Amino acid sequence: MADSANQGAAFAPRSSVVRLTLSEFRCYESQRMEVGPEPVVLNGPNGAGKTNVLEALSFLVPGRGLRGVKLAEISRRDPKSIELANRPWAVAANLETKDGPRTVGTGREILPGARREKRIVHVDGEIIRSQTALGEILSAHWLTPQMDRLFLEGASARRRFLDRLVFGIDPAHAGRVSAYEHAMRERSHLLRHGQPDSNRVADPEWLSVLERTMASKGVAVSAARIELATKLDQLTGQSAQEGVFPGASLSVTGTLEDWLDCAPALEAEDRMKKFLEDNRQGDRENGSAQIGPHRSDMEVCHLSTGQIAKLCSTGEQKALLISLILANARLGAAQKGSLPLLLLDEVAAHLDEARREALFEEIIKLGIQAWMTGTDEGLFSPIKNVAQFFSVNNAVITPT
Repeated sequence: MADSANQGAAFAPRSSVVRLTLSEFRCYESQRMEVGPEPVVLNGPNGAGKTNVLEALSFLVPGRGLRGVKLAEISRRDPKSIELANRPWAVAANLETKDGPRTVGTGREILPGARREKRIVHVDGEIIRSQTALGEILSAHWLTPQMDRLFLEGASARRRFLDRLVFGIDPAHAGRVSAYEHAMRERSHLLRHGQPDSNRVADPEWLSVLERTMASKGVAVSAARIELATKLDQLTGQSAQEGVFPGASLSVTGTLEDWLDCAPALEAEDRMKKFLEDNRQGDRENGSAQIGPHRSDMEVCHLSTGQIAKLCSTGEQKALLISLILANARLGAAQKGSLPLLLLDEVAAHLDEARREALFEEIIKLGIQAWMTGTDEGLFSPIKNVAQFFSVNNAVITPT
C-alpha cells in the first residue's frame, strides 16, 4: 500500500490555483493574483497580510478556515475602529484540477433582518447549497505557528487537524461531521430547554431521532478517522527510512473507537444509541453527550524514539506534523488521483536547514503547489529558480 501511494503521488496531477481574487477580505479591499502551478512564496514584514492570503485559500475547502473564526470577523474593517465591519466578503479562484479548469468561490452574505448572515458557495458559476461540494474539487492542508502547541493543548484542535486530513481523502466526511454536530446541538438544546409548546418537556420521539442520527453519523466519523490513521501509519513508517522527517504512528482514542475495535459498526451504532438514551439526565446536566467522536483524541508517536508527541521537542513536533501532512498528500494522490494545496505559514523559519531543504525537495518532487509565507526571503533561496515570489506590503501583493 505504501509503495502504491508513493507511486501515485509521483504521477498524480496537482490541483493548483491559477487566479485568486479577494474582495473585502481581512486587510484586502480588492486584490487579484495570477500564479502558475509552481510553489508560491509570499515575502514581507509581519502584519503585511501574508497569512490572510493563506486563510483565503483555506476557505476554498469545507470548514471554517485556518483560523476557525466567525464570518463577521473576516470582513475588512476600518483600521481605526475596533468594531466588526458589517459588510460581505468574497474569495474566488480559478483552479486547474485533474478534471480540468474549475471556478470556485465563497463568502459572507448578509441577509435582511437583525444582522443575519450565511456563507455562500459558488462552483462554476452556480450557487451550491453545501460546502461539501468544495471538497470534491479541491483539498488543502495547512500548518501555522499556532499549531506548534497542537500536541500540548486541548483535544478539539487535534480532532480538527485529523478531520482535515480525512477531508483530503474522503470529501463526504465533512457532511458526516456537520450532520453529527448539528444533531448533537439539537439534542443538547432539547434536553436543556424541552419543547416550547409542551411545558418544556423534551419529546422522547424527537430525542430518539436525534440520537439515532448521532449514532449513525458518529460511528461513521470515527470509522473514517480510524481508517485514515491506519493508512497513514503505513506511509509514515516507510518515510522514516527514507528522509529526515520522522516516522509517526497515528492512532485515534476514545470510547467509541474502543467499541469499533472489537465490534462491527452496526453493533457500535446500537450500543451508542442505547448509551445516549440511558444517559439523557447526565447529558442534560453536563450540557453535552458523554461519548461520541466529539470526545475522541488523536495520539501521535515518534517511531524512531518511541516518544509520544506531546513529550517531544517543539522542533520534533513540527517535523511530525509535516510528516503526517506529506504522507496524507501522497495518500490522496493515490486514492483520489490529485494532489492538494499546502498552506505553510512561516514554516521555513521554524525548521533547521536540513529539514527546511528536505521539505522544499519533497514539495518539488511531489509537484505540489505549496503557498509559503516568510519575513526572510533568504530562507527560500534553495527554490529561488523554481518557486514564484511575491512581495506583500500594506495589503498590496506584487510579483518580484
